[in-house]
Amino acid sequence: MKNLRKTTKAAAKQRPSPTAKGNEKLLSDTDQLAEEKPERIAKRMARAGLCSRREAETWITAGRVSLNGKVLDSPAITVTRTDKIEVDGNPLPGRERTRLWLYNKPSGLLSTNNDPEGRPTIYQKLPSHLPRMISVGRLDMNTEGLILMTNDGGLARILELPSTGWLRRYRVRAHGKVDVDRLEGLKDGIAVDGVLYGSIEAVVDREQGSNTWLMVAIREGKNREVKKVLAAIGLEVNRLIRVSYGPFQLGELGTGDLVEIRGRILRDQLGERLVRESGADFDAPLLNPSVIENPATGRTKSGKTPGHKSGDKNSKTKSIRNVKPKTKRSDKITRGEMAIGTMERLTTRKNSRPQDNNSQNSRGKPYSKSGRKPK
Repeated sequence: MKNLRKTTKAAAKQRPSPTAKGNEKLLSDTDQLAEEKPERIAKRMARAGLCSRREAETWITAGRVSLNGKVLDSPAITVTRTDKIEVDGNPLPGRERTRLWLYNKPSGLLSTNNDPEGRPTIYQKLPSHLPRMISVGRLDMNTEGLILMTNDGGLARILELPSTGWLRRYRVRAHGKVDVDRLEGLKDGIAVDGVLYGSIEAVVDREQGSNTWLMVAIREGKNREVKKVLAAIGLEVNRLIRVSYGPFQLGELGTGDLVEIRGRILRDQLGERLVRESGADFDAPLLNPSVIENPATGRTKSGKTPGHKSGDKNSKTKSIRNVKPKTKRSDKITRGEMAIGTMERLTTRKNSRPQDNNSQNSRGKPYSKSGRKPK
């Protein structure tokens, strides 16, 4: 019994006190803060979602930004988390948690924020209650399909770089006769008008009259790369649809719809290296909590915010409660693949059939010409 008491007392002496634990945590937080690398003030303002880096530099030159009580006249300055930044006399908003959305861009929209010619852009079609978003790369006005949107400028920049190695797949409809040898030769790269393009994977899917459907995969994403490269081998692109960007797939996302990727899924897909290089922050608070999660799919869709009307045509996000499943799928879609039904929807158009006046309802009675049930 005496030995047991001695052992208990010895263990109690070795056990750290709550005060010691608090001091250790305080020291670790201080060390982490000290190790934080300074960053440009324009970058800090962009991460806060207030403006782009270029706009931030313009605001600083105009004397609208102050640092620790001193008005700045040059953006060539670095800041840390302890510095106090004010814009027009107001404190800089805190940084929001890094988020990512998948957007199915319709044809006829620009991927830019502002167009001098007044043409429609994707930002005019996005819901107004969402935070400021940046597109990961751009799609041409007539190009359709998947485009990634994020509220983190650092993440957008990293995902755009060819060194990241994310594959971008396109469904391409082109007019002209396909030369299989030249098409396979794109794997070795090609030079067009003095511009060198890297390895491109191109495979014939099927022929449709004078057109041919191709599946093209690239990693660089240079300006109009797919159209220029295929034109160099005698193919004129008349429809271009991006179906995947890295691990993220277009899937069955409807045209003009927007869906958010859950933070845990996004973190896993990025990996430690990309999270570190982009400076993504998944511990920051969520400033727009009006999000309904769907654990079954691993995605979230932005729900209705106060004052949001169900018939609002400007909002393209759908509440999960109002979304009906199109089909039941038993097999999961793997990376680089897409549902067959979605492929057919993107590549073919269903012919409208005239209504058969002799069609019957579920009770076996014929419908009238107006389509209403007979009295």
